[in-house]
Amino acid sequence: MSQTALIPSHRKPRRNASKTALRAGVAGGVLSTIAVAGAAGPAQAAEPVTQTIEMPTITAGLSTTVAASAEATQQVALDLETQASEDAAATTAAKAAKKAKAEAVRKAEAKKKAEAAAKAKAEAAERASRSTERTTLSASSGSSSSGSSASTTSAPSSSSATGSAASVVSFVQMQIGDAYVSGGTGPNSWDCSGLVQAAFRTVGVDLPRVSQSQSTAGTQVSLSNLQPGDILYWGGAGSAYHVGVYVGGGQFVGAQNSSTGVVQKPLDYDPPSGAVRVL
Repeated sequence: MSQTALIPSHRKPRRNASKTALRAGVAGGVLSTIAVAGAAGPAQAAEPVTQTIEMPTITAGLSTTVAASAEATQQVALDLETQASEDAAATTAAKAAKKAKAEAVRKAEAKKKAEAAAKAKAEAAERASRSTERTTLSASSGSSSSGSSASTTSAPSSSSATGSAASVVSFVQMQIGDAYVSGGTGPNSWDCSGLVQAAFRTVGVDLPRVSQSQSTAGTQVSLSNLQPGDILYWGGAGSAYHVGVYVGGGQFVGAQNSSTGVVQKPLDYDPPSGAVRVL
């Protein structure tokens, strides 16, 4: 064989340019068709999208804030619990105090009633005793003349009074212990002039009602020359504010005030201003 003979080539023959263009157009059409079909397909066929969320990073400042908030919440809870306990204790104490007060009031009222009952009983007994004495005195005065010895013996031994003066002295001494009441005219409570007027009425002498008039009802006498039955007065004659009866022995009987009631006292207990003699 000749060295110049042609050796078959292993290279593929070059394609025709027109064929290459035709094939490219067909492939493009196919791909376009597939794209259109994919776009027109159902939405469910799309792949789900997974989104990743970035979590906040816990820093030292955030941790401190959370701890402080928790501590504040706990403190509020403790404060509320303490307040509730204090309110409950206050309510209990108030109830106990109210109960104790009611009990104290009840006991005080019971004591007051008991004292009032005892006082009423004592006053009733005293009135009964005085009524008996007055009945005896009235019987004695009614059965004797103004100068009889019976009237003289009815006067207390501390007095040297006789006759009507003795009756006056006996009457006022029988009222010792009675209460003083402004405007009182007996039989168990008196003011000063009411007692004097009632005493002289037992012997038929009608005196004025008030101390001012009683201080000028008789003859003025010296305090150094007093006799039982004389009317003592305090203040000026005609303007006296208090009266009593001299009972002898340097003593007088008078309805003094609401604290003492009717009492018998020495003249120096409350020295009088003057005296008048009616009998």
